[in-house]
Amino acid sequence: MALLCAAAGSVLTSGCATNSTPPLYGWDGYQPQVYAYLQNKSTPETQIDALEKNLQQIRGKGERPPPGFHAHLGALYASVGKGQQAQQELLAEKESFPESSVYMDFLLTNLKR
Repeated sequence: MALLCAAAGSVLTSGCATNSTPPLYGWDGYQPQVYAYLQNKSTPETQIDALEKNLQQIRGKGERPPPGFHAHLGALYASVGKGQQAQQELLAEKESFPESSVYMDFLLTNLKR
């Protein structure tokens, strides 16, 4: 009986360990970059470079960037005067996350001013 219980326990725990559900989003470095930015530990240009590299890594793995990724990148582009790139990123955020449409439209309207 003890052997049967041990075998059942082994099967149950091994079933939990083999869950291979892929992640919903690729976070590769995004959170540390935002944290560093909010603490003024890097320049917008440094942030843009890092996030562009993160984006390539995320896409290279076949994953999607997380919510806010494109919006943050768009805000960084706007802060350095690159309105065209900022607009592209805000539109990408709006397309990826339609629930952000109202806010992205607000940002896009203010970007053109």
